[in-house]
Amino acid sequence: MQKNASTHHSFIRYTAVLFALVLGASLGLHAQTCLTAEDMDAATKAALLNTTQNYFDSIARGDSATLRQNAIPSLAADFSGIENAVKDNQSTLSGTKPTTRPPFLLQAEGTAPLERAEFLCGVFGANGQTPDSRVFVIPNLSPGNYGFVTQDLTTGKGPYTVSYVLQQQGTAWKLGGLFIKSSQVSGHDSNWFATHARELKTKGENHAAWFYFQEARDLVVPVTFMSNITTDKLYDESQAMKPTDLPPADLTDSGNTYKTTSLFPLVVDNELYLVMKYQVASVANTTTTYQQNMGAMKALLAKYPEYRTAFDGLIVRAVEPTGRDYGTMLHMKDIK
Repeated sequence: MQKNASTHHSFIRYTAVLFALVLGASLGLHAQTCLTAEDMDAATKAALLNTTQNYFDSIARGDSATLRQNAIPSLAADFSGIENAVKDNQSTLSGTKPTTRPPFLLQAEGTAPLERAEFLCGVFGANGQTPDSRVFVIPNLSPGNYGFVTQDLTTGKGPYTVSYVLQQQGTAWKLGGLFIKSSQVSGHDSNWFATHARELKTKGENHAAWFYFQEARDLVVPVTFMSNITTDKLYDESQAMKPTDLPPADLTDSGNTYKTTSLFPLVVDNELYLVMKYQVASVANTTTTYQQNMGAMKALLAKYPEYRTAFDGLIVRAVEPTGRDYGTMLHMKDIK
């Protein structure tokens, strides 16, 4: 499979994006408080659960218009990401019955946006998180009250989660973010990736193991800005074997040098791809850039042959100084 484009592909791990809960960043001292379901008053808890159930009903019907009417203004003004997420997942979620996890109430005080809002939820021990604790880290968050709710669903495509960020406006809880996510990749969950990461490490394939640990952490939580005791343990375990030559670094093959800036796993159509970005002077000549991308793919696999069996394919993106890029995507079997 091959895809080329002169603009950025919308291949994203989550099928929805957290939108503009914020207006900008400003330094200052602010208090951040998290109330668990046991801590918050009954009326607030009921409002969060009822609101998210109503939003889920709209998702299952494919009713983006109602969601938009109930979104915060900044999200409603740019709603295409939510509309696409609902469209892409409506058939999968329709007919399912969500099981709702206990909600969280995140309270950010102050008069200006927080550069890095950190909410510690639940009980922590001497060594940090416990099985019942959670940490949320959200950059550039405006002061206010926010609800976070996750629903678990069993679908024909495996387990899914739907997570909501709600912002309180008066007595209403408006939609501020929506995240629809499969809890598996190619039928494999977080435990599978963690186990195989350790097996790869034992074989000395630390580069593939590093990215498998990343995937294990990603699958164990419904959103990237949440962590728990499992993600923390996986992080510590992976840091102990982190390769020293991860990007930014130069990749050389057949006399060509590719200035690699980033390398990360990405799920595409329920398959695990590895994305490589590297710097070029220009992507204006797409024929030349395509050949460069192919060369970069071959150079990457020549240096790290373990990627051939660890990933389903590669996505290589040449990026010029303006930020414009050109990408090539190939299934691993098609990279000769």
